[in-house]
Formats: sequence, C-alpha cells, structure tokens
Amino acid sequence: MAEDRVRVEVSDGVATATLSRADKHNALDVPMFEALAAAAEEIAQDSEARVVVLHGDGPSFCAGLDFPSVSAQGEEAQRIMIGGDRDEHGTILAQRVALAWLHLRIPVIASLHGHVIGGGFQIAMGADIRIAAPDTKMTVKEIVFGLIPDMGASVSFPLVMRADVAKELTLTGRTVEAHEALELGIVTRVQDDPLAAANELAAAIAERSPDAVRSAKDLLNRAYGGEAAADLLELETELQRSLLARAMAAAQA
Repeated sequence: MAEDRVRVEVSDGVATATLSRADKHNALDVPMFEALAAAAEEIAQDSEARVVVLHGDGPSFCAGLDFPSVSAQGEEAQRIMIGGDRDEHGTILAQRVALAWLHLRIPVIASLHGHVIGGGFQIAMGADIRIAAPDTKMTVKEIVFGLIPDMGASVSFPLVMRADVAKELTLTGRTVEAHEALELGIVTRVQDDPLAAANELAAAIAERSPDAVRSAKDLLNRAYGGEAAADLLELETELQRSLLARAMAAAQA
C-alpha cells in the first residue's frame, strides 16, 4: 500500500514528490509514513535530481496524523513510527518523514495549499523553501490532543521560526493563514499558484552548478542549525511516547 501514497518523478533535474492520498487530505497513516521516507531515500539515490518540489494532491498539502487509522493499529503503529533504530542522522521513522527533506543534499521546495496541520506542518518545516497558496491554513495541532510536535520539530522549527513564534503556535494550536504565516516567516512566499511558482523556482535552481547548490545548502544548514540534534530528537520521542500511549488508550476506551 505504501507505494500508492507518494509518487516520485524526475525530469530536467527536478524531482517531484507528490503525496497522493487526496481523499484523506493526504493524512498520515503508517503507509504514508513509510512512503514519505522511501521517497526521500529514492531521491537521495537519484544522481539526476538537483532540486525537489514537494506537494500534495487534492484539496490539501497534508492534514496531519490519521489518528483513527493509527490508533486502530495500536502498539504496532507505535513500534513502526516511534520505535526502531535511529539512522545516521539520529532520526526514527516519525522524524525521518519530515527531516529527510532537510537532510537531502539538494534543496527542497514545498508547495503548500489547503490544510497544513500537525505532522503536515512539520513536513513543511523540513523543506528549505515554502511557497503557500492564499487559502493555506497552518496549525501545530498536537497540543490539542495532549501531544507535542515530535517529527523533528526541535531541529526544524529553530531553522524557520523565532522561539516566541514557535512557542505560541505550539502551545495554543491556533490556525495561521497564509499571509500571517508570511509575516511570521513561516512561509517564504504567498502565490496564487504555489505549485507553478515552486516549479519555476526549481527549474532556476536546477540550472545552477549542482556542486555549488549542494555546498550552499550544507553551509546554510550548518550556519543556522544548532548542535546536539540527536539528543533533541531522542528527547522528542521519549516525551511523545508517554503522551501518545495515553491518547491512544483514551481513543480505544
């Protein structure tokens, strides 16, 4: 089933990764987690790819966790998403689906529209550049369910947002629309057709020296990022494991 969740196409140096669960607003079930991680790995191994455009089919980019589906799988879903070994970046699967885009050596442009909620918000934060449609609604939703953002937020949020902005949005779970997101620095641009704008920008980047582009991304990630990311990622998981167990038990009661 995972192979149906994300499509990857490469043309003229641009890799397009499309979340393709449109009927569910690209909500994250276990196969979607697996497919997103696999898509990022596929692109990482493709020597033709120089830049990535990440977007979602249908009415939304990604509406966050498909809680009923994940809850129905109980401990097995937890084992797959927040268990298992960490990779060379210190991530488990739940973190990898967002941070794999940050860890790619090539730039990632997210085209956002509709709902960008919870896990969808965190995936968007893993991109290097975010272009949003005017109808985009973004929410760090986890606090509403008694949870914390645990998909690499401790690493990606500081690269995008001021600390006070990250805290306000995380602690309230309030919705931010596109133009406010632009004012807060959460998105790079607001465009009527974000996918067309993302493709235009990707084509321009693909024309540049691939070695220079990769080096520039690495340099800027290091310049803006803090150290001890692995410790932060492990802390996210430990905190969330306890909170999620309670939430899933309540959902099944």
